Amino acid sequence: MREIVVISGKGGTGKTSIASAFAQLEGENAIIADCDVDAANMHILMKADFGISEEFYSGFQAFIDNSKCMRCSKCIEICHFDAITNDFIVDELSCEGCGYCSLVCPEQAITMKEAYTGRVFVSKTRFDNTLLHARLEIAGENSGKLVSEVKSQAQALAKKENCGILLVDGSPGIGCPVIASLTKATLALIITEPSISGYSDMVRLFDLISRFGIPAVILINKYDLNEVYQEKIVSFSDKNDIPIIGKVPYDTSFTEAMRQMKTILELSRNGIADILINAWETIKNMKL
Repeated sequence: MREIVVISGKGGTGKTSIASAFAQLEGENAIIADCDVDAANMHILMKADFGISEEFYSGFQAFIDNSKCMRCSKCIEICHFDAITNDFIVDELSCEGCGYCSLVCPEQAITMKEAYTGRVFVSKTRFDNTLLHARLEIAGENSGKLVSEVKSQAQALAKKENCGILLVDGSPGIGCPVIASLTKATLALIITEPSISGYSDMVRLFDLISRFGIPAVILINKYDLNEVYQEKIVSFSDKNDIPIIGKVPYDTSFTEAMRQMKTILELSRNGIADILINAWETIKNMKL
């Protein structure tokens, strides 16, 4: 099985739009995983049905049994996050689950319970894909763990169904969710743009990918907006032997497609569809 992870060093490069286009092209032949759980939106473009849903728990949260509590205030004094009120109620948004309060409580009135932080979904899409995706709850912590859960379920399903391709829409940036997105990847597709931040974030992202020994390719979106930084990206790819598999021109059809909840292939102009089709075929034909 090939696991293709579409990533970008920053948000707004067109990562999800391009990943959704590839999902449309591959149809039922691919399992899709949206690992951008902090701002998941792939399900919107693909019209996911949210067929299966399960709760996700990660980390811990303090709970005070007021029938045992003697109001000694030791828990309030020890809490560095001011998560316990004067009424001895735990503020769920402030509690970091460190457990100090439960250790100092002389009446053992405080217990640490697993915290509900999100939901994982298994959906069918309008392109006949199976999509694994998730929703991180408000103030939910450990999004990297939620990404790992999405990836784990997607990998297991792809193996069960003997699917040849697992296509992952990874998290932006270089933090823990990105590392979780890249685990066991066969190939990383970097979506970048010719701007100061686009270039610098691409360089940082490639450094991260290299540490995992994962082969990478680059697709430049909005390549015609800044000739100077386009040349810098090309020079960087040549120096580091990273193939550039496509250059997509700037086009308002990207934002228009999102507004209409469609993929870029459905509104494509200026030969964008052909560029993306060729890029996807290049990826599938690579010897990995």
